[in-house]
Amino acid sequence: MSRTVLTFKLEHTKDAAVASICRKLDIRKIEVPVEDYGQKLGCLAGISGFPKEKIPYGKAPFPKEMLVFSGMDSEHLDDFLSEYKKTALPAIGLKAVVTSHNIFWTAEALFAELMKEHLFYHK
Repeated sequence: MSRTVLTFKLEHTKDAAVASICRKLDIRKIEVPVEDYGQKLGCLAGISGFPKEKIPYGKAPFPKEMLVFSGMDSEHLDDFLSEYKKTALPAIGLKAVVTSHNIFWTAEALFAELMKEHLFYHK
């Protein structure tokens, strides 16, 4: 499984920084279009056995930026986050790793869960 970062609604400067880091660390970067927010994370990350479903997503883009990491161990994740920190850009608040628990979730479901956690921990 290749190392992948899925990006959702990143501001242009952050998107460029993430793209640069991905090139440096040999990580595939996939900018997820709004029409694919209803797809399962496994599909979006290009994991075999997760075909694209014909489910239209007619809702608005997420109101916050989100990164989702796939196929990366803790060392690779630490490397990515360390490189991002060096950019001195504002943090991307919503981040997750594709796991055996959430691989079947849609991007929309993951976003909703991360927002609940974000609001709970940042009261």
